[in-house]
Amino acid sequence: MRKYRMLTWAGAICFVVTVGCADVPEAVSESDLSAKAEETAAPALEAQAAPAGQSGQAPASRPRLVAPVRGVAPIGYTKPLVKRGKVGGKDFVITTMQIKNMATAPIAGLKVDDFWYDRGGNPLPSDSYRHPRPLQPGEVITVTLETPADPRMNRNQWQFSHANGEIKPTLVPKM
Repeated sequence: MRKYRMLTWAGAICFVVTVGCADVPEAVSESDLSAKAEETAAPALEAQAAPAGQSGQAPASRPRLVAPVRGVAPIGYTKPLVKRGKVGGKDFVITTMQIKNMATAPIAGLKVDDFWYDRGGNPLPSDSYRHPRPLQPGEVITVTLETPADPRMNRNQWQFSHANGEIKPTLVPKM
């Protein structure tokens, strides 16, 4: 098995060397090679430096990935607005609130659960929202939860969580 692996590597190296030297003439000086390399590299660098009408500007730097919050993450949320409405011809209880990341790092996998109960404390159908991307520091999002309406609905509660720990929610008057 090891013998075949070595043969594969040797074959790959020979192939790369053969392809790399295919268009280079026998008698070429180093100055000719460097001039040819500059000629072929110049158009490629210009194409990278000037994307779609931005000629003369420096290329934009790639966005840095920042580690998300681990453990307890603070958020601020507005008082949820609960109203009845129709979605697709069916009755729903629609809850809308705004959430702001109060942490200094992104919150990955933010999840909001809306739990409904009847007078006896028995659970009823509920809804859940999961934010599709990390919530950046200071970013404000609007969360809409649509729970099927049930005449037994009496009270509800919201639960916040994220992928790497708990959420410490704080009710704020406005965003």
